[in-house]
Amino acid sequence: MIDAKALRQDAEDVARALARKRFTLDIAQYRALEERRKGCDVESQGLQAARNQASKRIGELVREGVPVDEAKARAGQEMAEINSALERVREEAEVIHAELDAFLAAIPNLPDADVPEGTSEEHNVEVLRWGTPRVFDFPVRDHVDLGARGAAMDFDAGARLTGSRFVVLRGEIARLHRALIQFMLDLHTAEHGYEELNVPYMVNADALFGTGQLPKFAEDLFRLGIDEGYYLIPTAEVPVTNLARDAIVEDAAALPRRMVCHTPCFRSEAGSYGKDQRGMIRQHQFEKVELVQLVRPDQSAAALEELTGHAEAVLRRLELPYRKIVLCGGDMGFAARKTYDLEVWLPGQHKYREISSCSNMGDFQARRMLARWRNPETGKPELLHTLNGSGLAVGRTLVAILENYQNADGSVTVPAVLRPWMNGATSILNA
Repeated sequence: MIDAKALRQDAEDVARALARKRFTLDIAQYRALEERRKGCDVESQGLQAARNQASKRIGELVREGVPVDEAKARAGQEMAEINSALERVREEAEVIHAELDAFLAAIPNLPDADVPEGTSEEHNVEVLRWGTPRVFDFPVRDHVDLGARGAAMDFDAGARLTGSRFVVLRGEIARLHRALIQFMLDLHTAEHGYEELNVPYMVNADALFGTGQLPKFAEDLFRLGIDEGYYLIPTAEVPVTNLARDAIVEDAAALPRRMVCHTPCFRSEAGSYGKDQRGMIRQHQFEKVELVQLVRPDQSAAALEELTGHAEAVLRRLELPYRKIVLCGGDMGFAARKTYDLEVWLPGQHKYREISSCSNMGDFQARRMLARWRNPETGKPELLHTLNGSGLAVGRTLVAILENYQNADGSVTVPAVLRPWMNGATSILNA
């Protein structure tokens, strides 16, 4: 959630910043809500003062010669009228505050000043390209055709079990998928200093509000039942980041806190009808190794570069060509203030496709979650900054390996770095 103080101080400036994310701030509606809020506050303060004065009325009336019983009755009537008015104002204030909270909750994060201008992915800026796409001397297959051997990648079975956008992995491909997870977790814990976590795959609405998925993106989520109030997680970012909710990090030396977590992810893919229907690129259920950092505000810019570098390290160890882009304002996510996307080269599509998105959320999520740290210089709690990114999306990494490491006979060479988790196998899908 954005800082309400900034909005009160200069709504026009906030509106200009939000316009860079293609969001139109209704300043008139905001000011009308603020005027109603202020009106209730002023009226409430006046009634409180009147009630304080009314409590002194009995003595004043008696001194004026009014009999005690009559003085009590008159003062009691006056107090009752004030209390009734106070109750009305309080009820009205609750309604106004709820409307104001809903208004603020729908506003996206403000972009960093160095985020490129633009309205769509066409205006994203490439900042790095690593590796050279392989030149094949045989017709290139995509991952669907490669995985069809022995039904190692079985979309028909997934459809029979559940429906479209599900897959069953068998044998060597299933093992390669598991090897990728273990490799990523070991790299991030042993070399990058992340704490490995295992978290619930279901969360409540408060957790999803804290990281910004609710209320705006409810249609993208899978809700369980009607009354339970549980949702399947769209990413490990939600439960891992919410570990800091309603808490204060008392020891500043404990920051930054780096956490890594492997989970399945569940997304309805609302609005993506007709996109990437072939293969594993866009599934309702997929797996990710997620990186999350909780940092002091003065650390967050550097932490984004570091976290993105940790995701890049996976691609480099796997020797997969990729490019790094910084998203323009119009293509950024709701909660992000700055985002880098990593796009891996897929020979089967002859294009780069997103495999990781790494974002600095600033204090946007922390304000929604009330996640804080105690500044030793002031002794006061302050909002943390939160960051997250895929390190990496496992299914898309599997796709990239199959397509980049394929051979003319339909087999796939196992990247050297993964062989310890593959019983030393140098290739899979051999005829």
